[in-house]
Amino acid sequence: MSSSGKVVCVTGASGYIASWIVKLLLHRGYTVKATVRDTNDRRKIDHLLSLDGAKERLQLFKANLLEEGSFDNVVQGCHGVFHTASPFYHDVTDPQAELIDPALKGTLNVLNSVAKSPSVKRVVVTSSIAAVAYNGKPRTPDVVVDETWFSDPDFCKESKLWYVLSKTLAEDAAWKFAKENKIDIVTINPAMVIGPLLQPSLNTSAAAVLNLINGAETFPNSTFGWVNVKDVANAHIQAYEIPSASGRYCLVERVLHFSEVVKTLSDLYPTLKLPEKCANDNPYMPTYQVSKEKTKTLGIEFTPLEVSLKETVESLKEKKFSKI
Repeated sequence: MSSSGKVVCVTGASGYIASWIVKLLLHRGYTVKATVRDTNDRRKIDHLLSLDGAKERLQLFKANLLEEGSFDNVVQGCHGVFHTASPFYHDVTDPQAELIDPALKGTLNVLNSVAKSPSVKRVVVTSSIAAVAYNGKPRTPDVVVDETWFSDPDFCKESKLWYVLSKTLAEDAAWKFAKENKIDIVTINPAMVIGPLLQPSLNTSAAAVLNLINGAETFPNSTFGWVNVKDVANAHIQAYEIPSASGRYCLVERVLHFSEVVKTLSDLYPTLKLPEKCANDNPYMPTYQVSKEKTKTLGIEFTPLEVSLKETVESLKEKKFSKI
């Protein structure tokens, strides 16, 4: 697909991944219709308005995930839609209202608008490895997680993994709706996304790194996949542009326990005071593997984790989040 003259929509455009998608789309010559919750909130939109090409080819629209029909006007005339809007945080008091409803109803609202717009050729949905790897199956060093895995909502509920549940239900609903309404969708399923921040606010995955460098006493006994935000944004656009792209794409450069992340940070910044002990005395959560085979077909060459961590720390310093 040639990008010249192509109009696309990005939902939740002020977010961490979405901001990078907007930046790369503008760089490729697209006209971008970007949705935000409040077009008057300068703190949320100024970083978008200052992007190269924004003056000529970026249009901002107000849209609410929970408001039916609020995406109708935005997607009209668009050739592609990137649906990235979905809340991601851990400290929730009401998981249904704070995470599940915006993720699930928001996805269906956007797809409902797409179903009314004959111009849209493909929708790329930002899902998560959260919708892939949480099903009670063991994840050990010899296990390879790939796109055929699906998280189990019952397992997520029992484990009180509310964010994981929100992404699992949203992706599941997206596939069903797309099939019933003959919409061409592709999902991108990244793990913990790190790298430079374009937006002025701190996002959850960058906060995990900030916590380590800002004097935390301990590191979590957790193992995650990690991936660079620029690779994630690029994968979204490749999944839109490559006609043969289909299904889901897991995006993980490396799976590491937090102890290894701390060690890598220590190698990069030898003078940094980093946590030396784990948050609990349990055996370390094991690492596992995530297949890169399918993502290679999008032409993605992953940024090494060391580079991603350095970019994250430097960005946190530049934005005055870190104390170092």
